[in-house]
Amino acid sequence: MAADRGSGGRRPADAGDTGDRTVRAARADESARAAREERRESEKERADRRWTELLQEVRVAQMGIQILLGFLLSVAFTERFTDLGPVDRNIYVVTVVLGSAATGTLIAPVALHRFVTGHRMKPQTVEWAARLTITGLVLLLCTVTCALLLILRVVLDNGMAWWIVGALFMWFVGAWFLLPAWARRVGPRRKEREGQEQRS
Repeated sequence: MAADRGSGGRRPADAGDTGDRTVRAARADESARAAREERRESEKERADRRWTELLQEVRVAQMGIQILLGFLLSVAFTERFTDLGPVDRNIYVVTVVLGSAATGTLIAPVALHRFVTGHRMKPQTVEWAARLTITGLVLLLCTVTCALLLILRVVLDNGMAWWIVGALFMWFVGAWFLLPAWARRVGPRRKEREGQEQRS
């Protein structure tokens, strides 16, 4: 009877261990496969690929901020600008400063790459450029939000402008930052499930 109790106590543990071993084996297989795929691409080749991808992304963001900043700088020379109140003028100044900072930050990866080219720092350059790009996107988000606030305060009722800008700000945050963060979290789990289904 004691033996039965002992074996009965071991069965759930054995089943749990088997399940854990299966999950660990699946993860090990996935890691090994990923490592094999990465071995086909040297560190230099990977850095070159990441730099090319980053450059394409930066070009899209640069085009957007340059058009927006050009529009903002031209506003100060229009006749309507003199009609703006102190609050709207302050919003305008903040928007122009943010736009200038975003432009400088999004152009910085190009300057960084140019100055360190030939020093065998490509992987580090790609990492720094990626961080600068994310910072530039945050500044671009703030610039777009302030520009919308300024325009909507002139066109609509003040209270309505804040609600619309707040909703659009949340939309941008979700589309630009929360969705990629969710995709990074869910993607590996989905690949793991697909690998388990294929093996079963």
